Amino acid sequence: MNRSVFTVSEITKYIKQVLVRDQILRNVCVQGEISNFSQATSGHCYFTIKDKTSKLRCVMFREKRRLLRFTPKDGMKVIAKGSINVYERDGQYQFYVQELQPDGLGSLYLTYLQLKERLEKEGLFDKKIKKSIPDFPSCIGVVTSPKGAAIKDIISVIKRRYPAVNIIISPTSVQGEKAPKEIVAALKRLFTLDCIDVIIVSRGGGSIEELWAFNDEEVARCIYESKIPVVSAVGHERDFTIADFVADMRAPTPSAAGEIVVPDVKELKKRIHSLKNHLTNNINYLFFNKKTRLDTLYNSTVFQKPEEILYSYKLRLDFLTKGILNNTNNAFNNKQKEFRLLSNKLEVLNPLKILSRGYSIALKNNEILKTADQVELDDDIEVKLLEGSLKCRVTEKRKEGRS
Repeated sequence: MNRSVFTVSEITKYIKQVLVRDQILRNVCVQGEISNFSQATSGHCYFTIKDKTSKLRCVMFREKRRLLRFTPKDGMKVIAKGSINVYERDGQYQFYVQELQPDGLGSLYLTYLQLKERLEKEGLFDKKIKKSIPDFPSCIGVVTSPKGAAIKDIISVIKRRYPAVNIIISPTSVQGEKAPKEIVAALKRLFTLDCIDVIIVSRGGGSIEELWAFNDEEVARCIYESKIPVVSAVGHERDFTIADFVADMRAPTPSAAGEIVVPDVKELKKRIHSLKNHLTNNINYLFFNKKTRLDTLYNSTVFQKPEEILYSYKLRLDFLTKGILNNTNNAFNNKQKEFRLLSNKLEVLNPLKILSRGYSIALKNNEILKTADQVELDDDIEVKLLEGSLKCRVTEKRKEGRS
């Protein structure tokens, strides 16, 4: 575009397009110190991340702010993940923060982010491949520490809600260097059992270091490869691990996992009772309707006095028969009258009728003669009489007018 003058809006939009297309700035981690932190009544947070020489304006929307496990403050060193874009109204670029962690966990958190991004690109978090949790499991496998509070919470909730279900615990340590391999082994033990309907992978809350076993790539891939639905219940509601993203369902707490995998038998009984009442009412309603219909049919004339129906049809048949006969006679009489009228007309026109009054008909070559010009002298002609005919020869022609 060959132009030398642009509007402010055009330049701002162009810069925004450039930033949006930049692959690095679309998903970048920034390290710095928080300053001028404030939270609006809407819940959105506005602050600046700075180092010794530069500042970067930041905004964190309410939905992401609610997931923070700490309260950001001025002077706090952090690592922020998000994207750089332009706020068109002010014409200034700013950092839209999606995740925020204290810088003390910097390297560990960056490892978490990098693994999360890589596995997400591979499709391990795809919602389309998530398996559904069975409505009425008969056996539940639990991968957790047998000594932790998580297993007690899970068993307590499940047995209270659905006592009939069986629980198989596959024990493992849930933190430390050996934990990832033990978690994988515990999962694989459950994979060999045909009775397992759903698996819960769980531990209680803790710091990012304490939860790190559930951010292990081998653990994530083992959960992904499971043919059995897996529910992840690691930490508290604001704790997110790689296991949460790759599992078929995430529970915010171990107790919540127990509520997710089994129905509440009390609610089921209420539901069954309600359905039973509904079914009974429907059956009674149908029975009453059918009985009413049956009573109506039983009391109807066709069952009580069938001869009346036959009699009414007989009367109808007699009426129709009489009507057909009357119509037939009328039609016959009308046609007979018409025939007589036509016969009389035909009789009047009958040439034999004329001959009976003493007239005759002269023909030449079977053609009726009407004038003397139709014959010549010595022509043979035939004269038709009422009875018989005459062969004659013309000896004289006279032309006389009509009298």
